[in-house]
Amino acid sequence: MPTAKWNGAVLADSNDTVEVETNKYFPNSSLKMEYFKECDKTTVCPWKGTAKYYDIVVNGKTNQAAAWYYPDPKPEAAQIKGRVAFWKGVEVR
Repeated sequence: MPTAKWNGAVLADSNDTVEVETNKYFPNSSLKMEYFKECDKTTVCPWKGTAKYYDIVVNGKTNQAAAWYYPDPKPEAAQIKGRVAFWKGVEVR
């Protein structure tokens, strides 16, 4: 089962991931929300839309903007609505 881990904690695990541009997007229902904190960062992808980010907080350490999601993706990226992807040292296997 695909799993996202950081700093010794499992952040998400699910057999229902979607891969886009080599990133696995996990369904919101698989997230361990106690590790996620909304942050102000946003970016824009020309074909996916505007991404928002979460900081990941585990055992007193913060990995800033280490998870992202598209709350209202463009039609071409509809398959990632309600899903989150990771980077910045989060291990996805």
